[in-house]
Amino acid sequence: MRIFGREPVYLLAFVAVGLKLGAAYGLDVSDAQQGAIMAFLSLVVAVVTALVLKTGAAAAAIVNLAQGILALFLAFGLHMSAEDQALWMLAVETAVALVLRREVTAPVPELPVEQRSIIKPAA
Repeated sequence: MRIFGREPVYLLAFVAVGLKLGAAYGLDVSDAQQGAIMAFLSLVVAVVTALVLKTGAAAAAIVNLAQGILALFLAFGLHMSAEDQALWMLAVETAVALVLRREVTAPVPELPVEQRSIIKPAA
């Protein structure tokens, strides 16, 4: 997969070097903030990769991206209790489950109990 004609890993490395150079020459970004920015960008690439390559990992990538966004905001000074963080993540995970539920098929065969109903007689 390529973004702007380049491999995503090289773009992330370029951004990381740019951040480090910027911080060395006066950009007011702490080590924790640099880490949060790079984690966020890595998660964005993971989501794009999951969607483009159709790996079936879109739900996990989207949930991880939401966690990365939350970490990024917290690194830049957002004050939020652990309970509020958990509620926001619950909302994201619920939305992802509702949207993608019909799209997911388990890679294992159905069990015999899943092929018949105990309420409806076999036709």
